[in-house]
Amino acid sequence: MTEDTNRTKLIAGVAIAALVLGGGGVMLGRTVFAPTAATAPAEEGEHGEEETHGPEGFIAMDAARAQAAGIVTEAVSSGGLASEIIAQGFVATTSEGEAILTARADGAIVHITQHLGDNVRQGETIALLESREAATLTADRSAAAARVAAARSAYNREKRLFDARVTARQDLEAAQATLAEAEAELRRAQSAAGASKLAGDGRTMAIVSPIAGRLTKADARLGAYVLAGTDLFHVADPNRLQVNASVLPTDARRVSVGDTAVIELADGETRTATVHSITPALDAQSKTATLVLLPQGAAQLTAGQGVRVRVRPGGQPSDGRMTLPEESVQTVEGKNMVFVRGPKGFQATEVVIGERSGGRIEIISGISAGAVVATKGAFLLKAELGKGEAEH
Repeated sequence: MTEDTNRTKLIAGVAIAALVLGGGGVMLGRTVFAPTAATAPAEEGEHGEEETHGPEGFIAMDAARAQAAGIVTEAVSSGGLASEIIAQGFVATTSEGEAILTARADGAIVHITQHLGDNVRQGETIALLESREAATLTADRSAAAARVAAARSAYNREKRLFDARVTARQDLEAAQATLAEAEAELRRAQSAAGASKLAGDGRTMAIVSPIAGRLTKADARLGAYVLAGTDLFHVADPNRLQVNASVLPTDARRVSVGDTAVIELADGETRTATVHSITPALDAQSKTATLVLLPQGAAQLTAGQGVRVRVRPGGQPSDGRMTLPEESVQTVEGKNMVFVRGPKGFQATEVVIGERSGGRIEIISGISAGAVVATKGAFLLKAELGKGEAEH
């Protein structure tokens, strides 16, 4: 009797275990392409219900993790390959973004306060130049001040005598004219000293930066004798940059001031820009026109850096097509997919592609203009998607 009872319990236990494994198999079979999302059931009340997952093809990934993985995104805009103008360009400082500091007189460099690569403030002294002209300016200023003092004293004396009815009005007016001439000469001497950046010691001239930025060139050497006009320092403001892009004359005629453009960097990052101006004449050697683009934000841009530019002329009819870097489109189970950025991650989205050219690919349908799509690093999302399928 006891043996029959034990056999019955054993059979019941095997049946329950089989039922549990069968239920678990059903849960594993519900494939959700979300390898980074939590897959363990969350307890809810006394019974414990399953956690709700994202849609199929969703990869949970916050912005910090995406940045750490090197995933770069790009906002999709309307316009196919035929509507874009591809050009090569380089980063340059604007006319107000660079200052060339020269010697204002012949003299010797006696002091240098800043060096190559240092940050400088607007109005900051970079070096001191000892010059004979500085001594001359100091002497002229002192002499003019002395003449003003003498003329003012004479005028005050004539004023007292005139008020006492001792001297004639002509004498007072002559003293007043002499004082005015002396004061004008003093102002001239002071202006000359100020324009030459005369230092407080009266024998040196200060070489001052008119803008804030960094020293990009420093040819001055301590003790060196330089002539007036010698190029000593260059200061550039890293936030005042532009991109000069060379385009064919036929393409230049399609572009207008205010059109949008995209600047592509070597690491896959992009910067939006606006066409600021178009040169009216062609380059004598390359026979190309130059588009001057102003980027929105100068981060990661350096003067002299080579970039690729995509200009989108305005006023052209849209065919509904869009373009993306070729690496944005990944093949998943025989389908062309892109990964659209959402608030909590990326959603794999099937698209219909068109032509390819210059590392770009046309998107005919599947996404809308304005969608933010993974470009560089999209293959990592594809791998993460495949990892999630394998785990489930």
